[in-house]
Amino acid sequence: MERSKQSHDNQADSRPTTNESSLNGHFDGLVKKTPGMWDVKGRGTAGESSSHTGSSVVENWKHERTRSIEDNEMSLPSLAAAYTTIIRGLGKDPQRQGLLKTPWRAATAMQFFTKGYQEKIIDVLNDAILDEDHDEMVIVKDIDMFSMCEHHLVPIFGRVHIGYLPNKRVLGLSKLARIVEIYSRRLQVQERLTKQIAVAITEALQPAGVGVVIEATHMCMVMRG
Repeated sequence: MERSKQSHDNQADSRPTTNESSLNGHFDGLVKKTPGMWDVKGRGTAGESSSHTGSSVVENWKHERTRSIEDNEMSLPSLAAAYTTIIRGLGKDPQRQGLLKTPWRAATAMQFFTKGYQEKIIDVLNDAILDEDHDEMVIVKDIDMFSMCEHHLVPIFGRVHIGYLPNKRVLGLSKLARIVEIYSRRLQVQERLTKQIAVAITEALQPAGVGVVIEATHMCMVMRG
């Protein structure tokens, strides 16, 4: 399968459903496992045992250092200087009218593209986990995803589909999209992004099963050929 349309199991128009066929079989192989484990048959598998990793993952969330507004302000001049160097390296005059403000615009844009570093998962999930006697699959599909390839610093964009089997706890639907946004608005590779989303849901809810599918276009592939 081409990487530009790669699917991983580990984004959504916020329409929940309990119909497993709604994603054309993406979650047909979701297997119930012990809490803290997830598995999607036939699309690659990965697992995290809550008994071994749960407490350490949540603890890492609590102590994760975020990039502050002050950090952005302090780093902006050096980022702009780096873009000035790039423009010169391309043989162009950064003092030309059309390029005069480009380094600052590009630096500000890059900070926005990576704003996921400014937020903690624990803050998003803190009051959104609800006790609910519900055990049918919850699916949220077509969540828009925008990220940056950490190898080439060019965009990755696509959609994320999330399905999970509740184990007496559910997550506010909008928070699934927020998890996607926090992890995607960083320097990423698709494989890691998929796993981070799945692990976040697993550790937050301890569900009977989790499946995450990402369908993405990588500009480093389609622009370079």
